[in-house]
Amino acid sequence: MTKTFTALVLSLPSKDKTVRMRIWRALHGIGCGVLRDGVYVLPAGAAQVSDFVDLESGVKAAGGFAMTVELNLKTSAQFDRVRKLFDRTGAYASLIARVNAAQKSLTRLGQPRADTLVKRLRRSFQEIVETDFYPGQANRQAQDALAGLESAVQRLVSLDEPRKAKGRIRRLDPVKHQGRVWATRKNPWVDRLASAWLIRRFIDRKARFRWIDNPKGRPRGALGFDFDGAHFTHVGNRVTFEVLLASFGLDGDPALNQLAAIVHFLDIGGIPVDDAKGLETILRGARDKARSDNDLVVAAARIFDHVYSAYRGTERAA
Repeated sequence: MTKTFTALVLSLPSKDKTVRMRIWRALHGIGCGVLRDGVYVLPAGAAQVSDFVDLESGVKAAGGFAMTVELNLKTSAQFDRVRKLFDRTGAYASLIARVNAAQKSLTRLGQPRADTLVKRLRRSFQEIVETDFYPGQANRQAQDALAGLESAVQRLVSLDEPRKAKGRIRRLDPVKHQGRVWATRKNPWVDRLASAWLIRRFIDRKARFRWIDNPKGRPRGALGFDFDGAHFTHVGNRVTFEVLLASFGLDGDPALNQLAAIVHFLDIGGIPVDDAKGLETILRGARDKARSDNDLVVAAARIFDHVYSAYRGTERAA
């Protein structure tokens, strides 16, 4: 890790409080560490170092003194001291507190206002990240908190999510489930999209899907999934995708299990998964463009194909 920093050494006119405040805000905004009064530092490779040029010119134009210098630290103790100037733990802690407060108010806010709040919190997170030159555990904790909040907001849209069913998952023969009609709720999201992909890719290649308003609308003879009373739904702590894996003996595939961990987290929360946020973002884009539920299932299938292929490739490389 480099021990080189860039320092802006300056002295401002004492009489012009407006200039002093403007320069101070600019230095704070780009994330400078204050080594001592009049000495402001940034890691040498930081993009914000380029702002020192304008700041130096501004100080000189106001009749002050400014000079940009390179600061080469000789010892680890010196580096540790300067690095602490960029500790963003407090900023992340404040953000996490706001996220936790938002979690408690989601039901009262409702989905549209909750979406707006999440965007605001995500923007605040990005503002911290822009000047977090040494991200660590606090950064990851904030990411996890935001991911949990975003999943909770998504569940507001799906208040009709199935309740956990009890009982054992029976092993079934895919041969006896070919060319069937598979019914699930309209406006499919992660669990239903992934389940539809799994059904058509691994269980019933000629599957036809029907989108229903409620369980009573299930066509006669159709296999239901992901609603209360369906043939395949949440069982215990398993979401529908995981139940389908176990039902048809697909849970021995490591790549499918990796995908199942993402689906589980995005559907009901739990242990965060590194790829979950990225997959959710891509699926949200597909949903925004889709003209119908069938269009969305087709688009989502291509996405899941790519993710599955990537996990298979990682498995083979190992």
